[in-house]
Amino acid sequence: MTSLLFVCTGNATRSVIAGALARVARPEWEVVTAGTFVVEGLPISWRTRGAMAELGLDAAGHRSTQLTHAHVDAADVVIVQEYQHVQYLRRHHPQGDARTATLKRLVRDLPAGAGPLGDRLAALDLATVDLEPDWEDVVDPGGGEPDDYVACAHELAALMAGLIPRLGSG
Repeated sequence: MTSLLFVCTGNATRSVIAGALARVARPEWEVVTAGTFVVEGLPISWRTRGAMAELGLDAAGHRSTQLTHAHVDAADVVIVQEYQHVQYLRRHHPQGDARTATLKRLVRDLPAGAGPLGDRLAALDLATVDLEPDWEDVVDPGGGEPDDYVACAHELAALMAGLIPRLGSG
C-alpha cells in the first residue's frame, strides 16, 4: 500500500486539502498530514472549511499534528508545499531526504509508469536536488481572505490531479 505524507507549516490548510484530495482519489492509500510549526490539536478554520466545501471535501475531524520522525519513517513519499519545508526536513528529518519533494516538483519531474515508486523517486536524487524557490511553492493563504483559500484549494486540486497518476497504482 502506498503511504503519503503531506506537510505544510501549520497543518491547517494546504496539507489538509492535499491529503483530502488524495484520500478521495485513492482511498486504498494511507494518507497522513502534518506540519513543521504546529499548535497541536486545532481544527481547520472556517476559511479552510469553506475552501474545501468548494471542492466537495470535508475534514471536520481533522486536528493539527506536528511532524515527527515516525511520520517521515512511515511514508513512501513526503510531499511538501514550499521549498522551505524541504529545507526543514533536510535539517530535522534527514532520513527522508530521498523521499521528500515539493508537490510542484513531483508533478513536474516524477516519471509516470509502472516501475516501483521508490525507484522513480530515487532517480530524481531528491536528497541533493537544488531547490527553486521561484516556482516550487504553493502559497500559504493563512491570514488571507476567503477567496485566497479557495484559490489555494483549486491550485491544489489541479496539482493533485497531475500527481495522483504519477504515483502509480499503489
